[in-house]
Amino acid sequence: MPGRFVYWMNVSVDLMIENAPGEEGGGDWMRIGESLHREFNTRAKALSLSVEGRTIYETMEAFWPGARHDESLPGYLREYGEIWTSAPKMLVSRTRATAEHNTRIIGGDDAIAQLAILRARTDGDIGVGGATLATQLLRAGLLDELLLFTHPVILGSGRPLFDEPAGPVELDLLEHGSFEHGVTMHRYAVRGAPGKS
Repeated sequence: MPGRFVYWMNVSVDLMIENAPGEEGGGDWMRIGESLHREFNTRAKALSLSVEGRTIYETMEAFWPGARHDESLPGYLREYGEIWTSAPKMLVSRTRATAEHNTRIIGGDDAIAQLAILRARTDGDIGVGGATLATQLLRAGLLDELLLFTHPVILGSGRPLFDEPAGPVELDLLEHGSFEHGVTMHRYAVRGAPGKS
């Protein structure tokens, strides 16, 4: 059975992932407490690998490797730093030539075709980071699941979860849960993705 591309994102109730340019997944509208971050840790550990666009990758790269050994941070943040840094990752970028932290680079005009091959050769879940990348996978019929952590705020404007995906896409709810500060989690299967009914 091929791997599954899982687009994992924090969103507002109106499905924005950023309120202002440059937030890069760190807006102060998010309510990430300890139990939610421990959920992130558990799910990140279970991934076979992650595929990230350049913006998301560079945001993570700037903080998490150093967080591993930062004693001023809580243990669950140091743990996530270790998980992200040591986990296998694919960086999708036309501009980066090198990357550290157990990362390989996919570039060029055939990146989505390369990712389709990667998916077919991978067992388990493949985390997807970045709206541009997720949109391209969705349009190519390669996105299998959405894992959305919804924060109780309506932003009204900002960057949406997808960059104008084509047509309606039907989903099936696989799992849901709730965390402190009113954050909810919903995991959906994308209908019509290969291997889905």
